[in-house]
Amino acid sequence: MPVNDDLRPYLTDHGTPIGVDFPHSVGGTTREPAKWTDTMDPATGEPLARVGTATAAEIDDAVTVARAAAQPWSALAPSERGTLLRRLGALVRRDADTLARLETRDTGKPLAQGRADLAAAARYFEFYGSVVEGFLGDTIPLGSAALAVVEREPHGVTGHVIPWNYPAQITARSVGAALAAGNATVVKPADEAPLVALRYAALAAEAGFPAGVLNVLPGGAEAGDALTGNPEVDHVSFTGSVATGRAVAGACARRGRPVLLELGGKSAHLVLEGADLDRAAPVIARALLLHAGQTCTAGTRVIVHESLHAELVGRLAAFFNSATLGPGLTDPTVGPVVTAAQADRVRGFIERARSDGAVVAAQAQAGDLPGFFVAPVLFDAVRQDSELFAEEVFGPVLAVTPVESDEAAIAAAHDSRYGLTAAVWCRDVDRALRTARRLHVGQASVNGYAPGGGVELPFGGVRDSGYGREKGAEALREYTRTRTLFVDIAPA
Repeated sequence: MPVNDDLRPYLTDHGTPIGVDFPHSVGGTTREPAKWTDTMDPATGEPLARVGTATAAEIDDAVTVARAAAQPWSALAPSERGTLLRRLGALVRRDADTLARLETRDTGKPLAQGRADLAAAARYFEFYGSVVEGFLGDTIPLGSAALAVVEREPHGVTGHVIPWNYPAQITARSVGAALAAGNATVVKPADEAPLVALRYAALAAEAGFPAGVLNVLPGGAEAGDALTGNPEVDHVSFTGSVATGRAVAGACARRGRPVLLELGGKSAHLVLEGADLDRAAPVIARALLLHAGQTCTAGTRVIVHESLHAELVGRLAAFFNSATLGPGLTDPTVGPVVTAAQADRVRGFIERARSDGAVVAAQAQAGDLPGFFVAPVLFDAVRQDSELFAEEVFGPVLAVTPVESDEAAIAAAHDSRYGLTAAVWCRDVDRALRTARRLHVGQASVNGYAPGGGVELPFGGVRDSGYGREKGAEALREYTRTRTLFVDIAPA
């Protein structure tokens, strides 16, 4: 099916279900699934599209297909794999408007964010298609009587468990690196938002990828367990919750296979004495409101020096009070959250925070909207011993906590089981940099905030935020393993 022609009629009206079925993609072709499910439109609460949801047997079959494709794919020169990845990136750019609208309808995010996600996705395919040609091994100096070479080779078959919040970006970053390194892939997008990942498979076939190197089967827990537990899957990349990530790590450990975990976050903005609030406030607000707070790097805690506390809260309140809510295709400030269950979960956090003494400093107006909308809330005076300070909400809720010193700000930032990202705001760059380098996180920003960083920047967490690194050239190391070759050279 041409990517544009069959979908465009359904991607201009946010109330129209998509009249196209989305089967599995295995071995370069579509396959009729054993089971179908409806993915829901977050903006209306009504069915959006019919999608295949994979059984364990279907996952196992896709792994078998990937295994057959893995060796011939890895045998290609990096330049050949790179050419195909760059071609895939070009096709994503060609169809970017359609894919962005599909992502918006599937996840609920504003259209501007959907477009940004597809631009980033194209960059991932292009970046890995280029950088792989310079991905080198090592030699170890042992003198004239021996030679040692360290090669990097693909794992073989990699499994990719993709979450529902950023499927277009996360699929591209994970699969792009794995394919560039020479792995064959089996991708399991979440049932809630699998549509763009399935379209990538169609575009890969159009680009000329060999059959079997990119297989996409949406599914739930049954499919996830089958993928992470399959003995023929050599490496797993998982993005999702801490609890599920631990289960995935356990499944891989039982098989003795490596896993990359990108888990939750309770990322903090440290606004130190002397910070430029004209610069900080818009970034803090937009990072939180970006996708209704459904971003692990959203920056959901603001730890601010008491001298700037009142002014910063007033500036942030203006963004919350003026935020617009609506279907993603209307490009509001904030779209819906992904499911009714997620909306109920976020509302529970809001009510408990009120009961716990947090002060509502601002709240947007949701109006009478169908679908899964939660009005963004700015909470002030959030205690460090409260649930809102400690736990990941994954919704449009921002918590502000005043402190009296830089040391207190650092201690508050570390008062969390997570360690994904952070930002430090201060006009004194030396002071800001000293503070940032003391933070136990995978990525820290100074006087800016790049949630997740750019395509080139390694990204991942510490502690309960996971381990391993996606993005940048570092991801190519994650998706390869080393082999050391030693040669004993006889004397002349």
